[in-house]
Parts: sequence; C-alpha cells; structure tokens
Amino acid sequence: MADPSEKLAASLEALHALQKQGLGAIRSKDLSRTHRERLVRNGFLQGVIRGWYIPARPGELPGDSTAWYASFWSFCAAYLNTRFAEKWCLAPEQSLSLQAGNRAVPRQLSVRAPGARNRVTDLSHDTSILEIRARLPEDAQMVEVDGLRVFSLEASLIFCQSHYFQHNPTDVRSALALVRDASDVLALLLKGGHSTVAGRLAGAFRNIGRGNIADQILMGMRAAGFRVTEQDPFRPSPSIVLPTRERSPYVNRIHVMWQTMREQIIPHFPAAPKRSPDIDIYLKSVDEVFVTDAYHSLSIEGYRVSPDLIERVRSGTWNPDHHKDDSEARNAMAARGYWLAFQAVKKSLKQVLREENPGLVAGQNHALWYQELFAPSVEAGILQKSDLAGYRNDQVYIRRSMHTPPSREAVRDCMPALFDLLREETEPAVRIVLGHFMFVYIHPYMDGNGRIGRFLMNVMLAAGGYPWTVIPLEERNAYMAALEEASVDQNIAPFSNFLARLVDARLKGKATPKLPSA
Repeated sequence: MADPSEKLAASLEALHALQKQGLGAIRSKDLSRTHRERLVRNGFLQGVIRGWYIPARPGELPGDSTAWYASFWSFCAAYLNTRFAEKWCLAPEQSLSLQAGNRAVPRQLSVRAPGARNRVTDLSHDTSILEIRARLPEDAQMVEVDGLRVFSLEASLIFCQSHYFQHNPTDVRSALALVRDASDVLALLLKGGHSTVAGRLAGAFRNIGRGNIADQILMGMRAAGFRVTEQDPFRPSPSIVLPTRERSPYVNRIHVMWQTMREQIIPHFPAAPKRSPDIDIYLKSVDEVFVTDAYHSLSIEGYRVSPDLIERVRSGTWNPDHHKDDSEARNAMAARGYWLAFQAVKKSLKQVLREENPGLVAGQNHALWYQELFAPSVEAGILQKSDLAGYRNDQVYIRRSMHTPPSREAVRDCMPALFDLLREETEPAVRIVLGHFMFVYIHPYMDGNGRIGRFLMNVMLAAGGYPWTVIPLEERNAYMAALEEASVDQNIAPFSNFLARLVDARLKGKATPKLPSA
C-alpha cells in the first residue's frame, strides 16, 4: 500500500504538470477526482466557483486572500476563454486601467461578449465578473494584455464613460500620456463621428500638458465638418505635466500619483523644524531608539524577536549556532541583518544632515541597506551573494493586498523615476510620505521592502529636521490599511495623516512606542 506522502507527491506532480502548461485556473476535468480532493484537503488547491480551482499554499489561514489576489487575472483569462472562446473583451474602462499599469484586483470585472447572459458570477473574496451581452469592437480595436482581451489604448479612451475621467483620474492620465500623436485617436474619432468625445479628449490632453495633440484633434474634427467644444473632464482637478517621451505606463502612473497626491499631504503634515539638528546629537538619539525601532519594525513583518535578542545583536554577543530550531535562527538572522542595515542607514543620515540631497543619497545607498539586511542569510548559505545584486527577478505579491506590484521589468524603470522625484521634490513632508509609500508600491525586492521603506522614510525625516519615528506594532492594521487605500484607490490622505500623527507626537517630545515587558 502506497505511503500517504507518496500519494501526495503523485498528486503534486500532476498539479505541477498543469502549471508548467501555464494554466492560471484548474478545472475539475484537468485532474482526477482523487488527485483533486487530495490537493484540496492538503491546501494545495482552493475552490473558486463550482468546477474551478487555483493553486494555493498550505498553511494559509481561513479567509486569507493572498492566493486569490495573486491568481485573479490569470484565472479570469482562463475562465473567460473557456466560457466564450475568443469572443469576449474587457470593458473599455477596465481595458484602459490595465494599459495604464493598474493591476489592482477590481471588486467587479466587467466583460463584453455576444454570448453573455447579462449576469454576475460571484468569485472568491467578494469579487465577481459581470458579463454583458454586447458587440465586440473591431479586431483592429482590440489587443491582448497578459492573456486578457482588451480594447486598444485609443479605443479605450474613446469608448470609456465620461465619469471615468473624474473617478479614475490617475488611470486616465497615465493612459493619455502613452499617446504619442493624435493620428490613431483622430482616425477613430472621425470614423465614428464622435464630436462630443473629441472635445472631452482634447480637454484631457491639454490637462496633462499635451496641447499639440489637443489642437490636432480639434483641427482634424473641424476640418471634417464636425462642431467640437473642448471640455476638461478632470475639472475641478488642476492640470499636471507629465514627461513627454516616457514609454512606460508605470512611470507615467508614478508621476501622476506624485503630482496629485503631494497637494493632499502638505497642508496636514507638521511643519519642518526651523533649525537644523546637531549631527552628533541627532545620531546619538537614533542609537538610543534602535532597540525599540528594530523590535517594532521586525514584528510588523511577522518576525518573533525580543528586546533581549536585539540587545545581544547590538552588543556583539549574538551567536547563530546557539538557536534551537530554524524559526528561531530565522528571527535571529533578521535581527542581525536589521542591525547591520541600521549602521548603513546611519551613514546616510549623516549625509542628509550635512544637507546633501536626500533623494540622491537614498538613490545611491538603498541597495547597500538591502544587502546588509540580508547579509546574515548569505553568511548562513541560505541566499547566494548574487541574490542581493539588483532588484527582484520575479513577480511578487503582497500578502492580502489587492495591489499587484509592477512587473520585474517595470521595476527597473520605476526606481530611477522614484529617486528622480525625491531628488527634485522641495517639500520635506512629500518626500517623507511619498518616499515610503512609492517604495512599497513598487516593491523592488522579493523581501524586505517594508523595512527598507521605513528606513527610507526616516532618512527623509532626518533631511527635513524631524526626529526618527517608529511605526508601532500595535498600529500595524491601521498602517497596512492606509497603504492599501493609497495603492488601490490612490487616496493618500489616510497614510499621510497616519504618519503626520506619529511625527507630531515625536516633535512634542512624546516617548517612542513601548517595548514588551520581559
């Protein structure tokens, strides 16, 4: 009789064979009943709807959404191809958002198909698909993005509803910035006689500083005999200026978010101290807060560390061979890495306290913070030195988040753009809030992004003359919820207010968060 572990291994082998085929969704008929039930029972498969499953990781708690959010887009592509063959297309609004670099999981995905039944199919974790019986756009007006059939960029801009400009300005502006000239947009406008849409798009292009495209649309439509009235669909939002030669939708998106979010931050953040701090006194105060900072920052990430362990790491009495099991050693290595990274960050603090440009300092030094953070794992043979070279080389997903970070290729465009924005920003509060937020939004590393994001925040705080500020473990849920709202809904106010409250308390001399009693 076969050993249970051998049976599970056989089932996992069958699942792996399906995954090698690139299947984003597993149908009942793809696996035998025995394999399927065994994989579900052991946590390697999760049911989504009747007859459809996604791969999962054992050990996820009931209600954990991570596997579903990570699989959402590939699942929908596979499910829709099975339902409608190639006769389907995402709605123009969702098509536009995807091409603008927005991979956040929507609560409801709208799909057009001639064979649709005008119904809602409920999926996992309060998500759903709304299928609408409607004609598809012409083949020339459709493209494929990551296996999803979508309206082309130009068709999306023309056919999306007018209210989308107001409700999703970041997506629309990011998409508009990808248009190089008016020719393709104008051809569709003329073909369909879309005079009202032409006026809306002319106003939209002018809003992002592309007046030449706006003028070409107006002249082309009027020359063909159409009466067109230009209207800015983003009003009352102010105009913004985007890079004219940028080809990455992700970089355009970061620029749009930065310019629209910064105005929400400045009025509500505590004013920067008028006097620059004494460098030696400032660094001494940072040393004094190390144990508290390390405890809370590591605990936020799920490590189980104690003030005693952190003190031993700082004093040099730490010995990795003295730990009883792998989990204890992992926590100890995380504490040791935090101490090493902290020393590197202190050197960056000294630079910005000498009034070197904080964006330039962070851009030059953040890779060293990351390398020091995981140096103990290299010493232990868990990671290779090459693993710490450069940004991540794979897709990453954030636990329980509907936000999907940019692809590995996009990261290499986004990170220089982030440090350019930090270098050019004149408001300390904006550098503090958006430096931290944008770093974790991009998520440039496979691990350690939260810790480095908080280091980056504190370097920006020092550059503005603010004290080192600890984010308390007790407020982890509020902290993560605020980051989620900024990432998914582009609402920076909760995160800005959250940090402002903590910084204000430090300015008023209130104690740093408490450590647990021994």
